[in-house]
Amino acid sequence: MAGGKKAKNVAKTAKGKVKETTGKAVGNESLEMKGRAEQMEGDAKQTAQKAKDTLKH
Repeated sequence: MAGGKKAKNVAKTAKGKVKETTGKAVGNESLEMKGRAEQMEGDAKQTAQKAKDTLKH
């Protein structure tokens, strides 16, 4: 996996986790849901990139 893309996807997942946790702490369901969505997006992109890498080898 390309290092830059991997770092980007991991950062997106981490950023989503922070949003989710913050949303839970302040009782903001919208922020919490946005955080979960961002985590899922980062995870999905990471999985897709791993699949691409597997097919290349």
